[in-house]
Amino acid sequence: MSGRQKALLGLFAVLLVALFVVAVGAGRDDQGDPGARHGFVDRLGALGGERSAVDPATVSADCADETGRLAFSGSCVVRVADPGGLRTLVLRSAARFTVVAPAPGDADLTIRDEVEPAADGTGAVAKIAVDQATEVGLVCPGLGGCTVVVATS
Repeated sequence: MSGRQKALLGLFAVLLVALFVVAVGAGRDDQGDPGARHGFVDRLGALGGERSAVDPATVSADCADETGRLAFSGSCVVRVADPGGLRTLVLRSAARFTVVAPAPGDADLTIRDEVEPAADGTGAVAKIAVDQATEVGLVCPGLGGCTVVVATS
């Protein structure tokens, strides 16, 4: 290793130590809120734009009692027409429900999520990424019925 390379390596090590010291010194003492998002992340997301939601008119199911409104007990299969790009299927309900959906793209993966109502009373919300025609399974826990709405946001 030449003297110039050693000097650059030493300078890089000093820079890493300095960055570590600044990061530790700029930290906060509180535990933080795992559900909160940092403002910087929100600003970056705004630059990239939001994915648009799936149009409720392109969603069909045997349990649909009107466009965008699904009423079922047990389970229901929701069919989403090809959205023509990456979109978000937004499902809202006042009660908890379970979603089983394939991952977007060519991934050979099925996602299962038990969606619980939020503590602030806004209900249960599931957001599923959809990039092609697909089927999403919904399961209503217990013996009662579930009503799920296909929302635009």
